Amino acid sequence: MNRLDPSLCQDATRERLLQAALDVFADKGFHDATVRDICARAEVNAASVNYHFRSKEALYSEVLAAAFRETHERYPDTLARDPSLPPETRLRQFIANFLARMLDETHLGRHGKLIAREIADPTAALDQVIETTMKPRCALLQGIIAELVGPGVSEAEMHRLGLSIVGQCLMYRHSRSLIDRLCPEIIATPEEIEKTAGHIACFSVAALRHLSAGEAGP
Repeated sequence: MNRLDPSLCQDATRERLLQAALDVFADKGFHDATVRDICARAEVNAASVNYHFRSKEALYSEVLAAAFRETHERYPDTLARDPSLPPETRLRQFIANFLARMLDETHLGRHGKLIAREIADPTAALDQVIETTMKPRCALLQGIIAELVGPGVSEAEMHRLGLSIVGQCLMYRHSRSLIDRLCPEIIATPEEIEKTAGHIACFSVAALRHLSAGEAGP
C-alpha cells in the first residue's frame, strides 16, 4: 500500500495556506483578516497557521514578501537596469513595469491589491519590504533621474523628483474606480497601459529636462 510522504502533505498544506492568506489579506487587509478565515479558505485545521508559520503576523510577512517577489519576477526591471540604454528609455521601461504590476488582471492582481492595502495601512511587515525591495528600486529610479538632470541636485530634491514620477503611476491604481468610470479605455488593455506609461515617461522627461536646463523655479 502506497503511503503519502508526510513532508509532501505538509508542503501542500503550507502552500494552500499561503494562497488562501493572499486572498483573505487582499480582500480584508491584515487587521480585519482572521486566522479562522484563512484556514477556512484553505480548508485546513484551524491550528495550521501556528504550526506552519507560528503566527498570523509571520504568515502575513511571508505573503507580502512573496507578492513583491512574484510581481518582480513577472515584470523584471532588466531593461531599466541596462546602462547601455539611454536614460529616457530606461525611465519608460521602469514606468511601464510599475504600471503593469499594479494593473495586472491575472492572479497577480491580488498581489497588487495586497500591496496597495499595505502601503495605505502599513504594518510592521512593511519595514522589511522597504529594505529588500523598495529601497533598491528607489535607488534604480533615482539613478535614472540623476542621468537626466545632471549634477547639482540635492538629495531631498531627488526624492521629490522620484516621488513625483511614482505618484503619477500610483494614481492609476488608487483611483482605479474613478478611471474605470471616466476613461476606462486608457488602461483597458496591455497596449493601452503601455501608451499610458509612455505618456507618463514623456511628461516626466520633459519636466526633468526643464530642471536640467536650470529653468525650474525654486
